[in-house]
Amino acid sequence: MTENQIAATILDIAFPLHKTLGPGLLETVYEQTLAYDLNEIGINAVTQVPVPLIYKEIKFEAGYRLDLLVENKVIVEVKSTENLAPVHFAQTLTYLRLADKRLGLLINFNSKFLKDGIHRIVNRL
Repeated sequence: MTENQIAATILDIAFPLHKTLGPGLLETVYEQTLAYDLNEIGINAVTQVPVPLIYKEIKFEAGYRLDLLVENKVIVEVKSTENLAPVHFAQTLTYLRLADKRLGLLINFNSKFLKDGIHRIVNRL
């Protein structure tokens, strides 16, 4: 599957999940349920994937973790906040660069309409 196909599948799962659970829960709830639903249909989704920071020849285990890595290609950053801040977009892009991935989805489940909380972030590699 391409990154775009994976992203479409993620969103196909996210919309009914949001409709069922609604906004206002903890990020971990959305993260775990999204991963569960993706794995149920045969899409590999792993939560809390460690991402090391490599600076020059030094590798730091700095505690950075991807909320979801889907099919080892698409990063999903899950938020449940009143409003997304510029730092959320920057964080997602930085994770894409550190993990050497091309596409990320920043999804804020604390939106009345989930479509308003979905943002594609592209790493131009």
